[in-house]
Amino acid sequence: MLLRLLPEFELRRDVVPWLAERGCAAALDTSENSSALYVVNVERNGKIIYTWKGNQRNTHIGLYDLQTKQNEHLYTFEKNLHIISCSINNERTLLAVSFCQYTEEERASQLLQSVSKYLTLLIEIHPINNVRVLKAVDSCVRVQFLYPVEGRNASRESRLLLVSEDKYIEQFDIHVVAEEDHKVVIQKSGQLPRSKVVDDLVWAQWDMMEQRLFYIVPKESKSTLRCVQFYPDENFNSILESHLDIAVNDTPLKLVNFGYDYCQDQDVASKSLNLQVFTSKAGGLCVCCSLVSDIPHEITYSIYFLHKGYNKTFTVSLERTESHQLKEVAFMNLDYYVAAYLPGQFLHLLNIQHPDLLCYSLFLTGEDARIDTLQNCSIRCPWVSAVLDCNAGSLYDVSISDSALLQFLQRSKQDCERLAALHCALLYFQHTEGLEMQIIRWISENLSTCHSFDPIQEFIIASLYCRMCPETQNLDKFLPYSSLHDWIGVVPGVMCVTDIISLPVLEFQNSKGFWEKLNSNLESVKYAEPHLHYHSNVLRREWCNLSEEREERRTTAYLRNIFENAKKVLSHLDTWDSEARLVPLFEEEDYQQQLLMGLMVAQLKDHLMRHLQYVGKKKIDQIVLDYVANLALGQKVRQYWNHPINANLIARKYVKLLLEKLGNRQYSRPIPERLSPVEFLPLNYLTNMLTEIENQGVHPCEKQDHVNARFVEETALKHTMTLLGLRYS
Repeated sequence: MLLRLLPEFELRRDVVPWLAERGCAAALDTSENSSALYVVNVERNGKIIYTWKGNQRNTHIGLYDLQTKQNEHLYTFEKNLHIISCSINNERTLLAVSFCQYTEEERASQLLQSVSKYLTLLIEIHPINNVRVLKAVDSCVRVQFLYPVEGRNASRESRLLLVSEDKYIEQFDIHVVAEEDHKVVIQKSGQLPRSKVVDDLVWAQWDMMEQRLFYIVPKESKSTLRCVQFYPDENFNSILESHLDIAVNDTPLKLVNFGYDYCQDQDVASKSLNLQVFTSKAGGLCVCCSLVSDIPHEITYSIYFLHKGYNKTFTVSLERTESHQLKEVAFMNLDYYVAAYLPGQFLHLLNIQHPDLLCYSLFLTGEDARIDTLQNCSIRCPWVSAVLDCNAGSLYDVSISDSALLQFLQRSKQDCERLAALHCALLYFQHTEGLEMQIIRWISENLSTCHSFDPIQEFIIASLYCRMCPETQNLDKFLPYSSLHDWIGVVPGVMCVTDIISLPVLEFQNSKGFWEKLNSNLESVKYAEPHLHYHSNVLRREWCNLSEEREERRTTAYLRNIFENAKKVLSHLDTWDSEARLVPLFEEEDYQQQLLMGLMVAQLKDHLMRHLQYVGKKKIDQIVLDYVANLALGQKVRQYWNHPINANLIARKYVKLLLEKLGNRQYSRPIPERLSPVEFLPLNYLTNMLTEIENQGVHPCEKQDHVNARFVEETALKHTMTLLGLRYS
């Protein structure tokens, strides 16, 4: 099982023993009351609100504090009610409750046509005192208090969102006063002030941690996603708008994270949108939607990567199953990944930060996709890396198991699985020496069996990427995280279609945190070059031109600047420890290598200056010197094999090793050729050539008295130039 779930809260473990002490457990043990205890809300400060039926069929509301691990009784209704929604303010002085007063059968039998079905109350609970009616209607209502920023002093004002099944949301402003004996009461000033937040919505989701409201309004055949941000200064404003190609007409209102009334949610789920919005710390914004498929044994869902400007629609072929077993896809937010989960069928971990290539997402089936504690789809994500099983009343902390991931990597046979697992291990987890050693061991054992990618290159580039990007903001958008620029493989059982969508429109001023990062991502998509990452194609072409014209341009200022850059890198290397100063490639008389190194510094510096001007020239110069210096260190595993700057060094060492084996007659069998996406490196060419020579019994060194380093250098360089189509003199 790749996903690891740690229980943070369980009704049976954390609440039932407390109820037993109060003499209430007997009612919970009867079969007819098996659903009498359930979670109705999770507040931002870690308070879990639940309800249960007492021995006298009274309805009780309680609270569990995740920090103190203590239960507290909040309120009792002396009748049998079905609690739909409940919320408590940050100061724990006010309780808002929405409930159904009777069933339809009770209404018909008791001739209660004139009595409203749903009642919404505001109750003073410090101490329990007055009760005020907010709504008495025949449509369902949800309630949610807004929470100020953490650490703010207690406020004399609370704000309450009221969400109506009639497709509108309004905000109540509630002022309280402190009386004698520390009693807190609502000011007696008539009706509470209220303001309309949104109208005509068909779907809404509450983000409790960031205090923002996502909602969808229909617009012709499509729909519009919007977001309202609530601020500590009691203001709110619309901050985002994005058009989605999702039909939402004639669907009942679907609410996400506005309380957890399991029975009510199950009734609405079959008729409304199965859709959730997820955000990531890096400024990712995704809309996950489960779609209806007309083909039996197929499930279709879409992920709108709004921060990238495209969406991916996945169609999954299911194993044989009974039709009644098919359920909706459940989505979970793991920050770096979005999880799409269908119990008993599949678990897909879709990369949010690098969603371009499917090979960087994990598509699991069978035992790898099993999550024992989540066997149904009645789950919600109250915050990142947390899952609430509404049916069982359990809250879990969710993460990817590093040990399970490494086991999956060890037994994987397909390149798409290996790439995804390797990428996850390198970029999702914090780097530790133990983890890196296990990855290096796997690479050494499986190098020859990876056909569509080079695991050494993946390790080197990903390691550099995750070490350098945290140092400078937005650097992750311009440095490569992978050696692959394209991937044409397929994922068995999964079909993916990618569509370009319009970018969201943001409206804010001086906003920090998530909105600033999202805006940066959108700006990169809109204005950056088609290929954001730094590639070697342009560098290679310029190197060829300068090499051919070196006599004419040797004294030009441009060329002098190139060689000055090379000297800076060499000087920078000289400041490192003695073990790292192994740079046989960068000898002063090596004109071509100095030219290539200096050219790389110049072009990478220009590339970063175009997009990271605010960082400053001095900081960018240092980044470039560190990056290029990390790349020659030929003795280090973290070198960058995809770059021509050290291709000759690698070829020389490899050729020297093969020649030594040929000379000593210790070579036993040919090295299998691996298909590599990198055409520049001459390794495959030289390996095949020398293997063929050995098989023919010819030894190129027999006429050489001494196989010295110069001979090896000339051999490797000659064939490198031949492969590039360059003149060799």
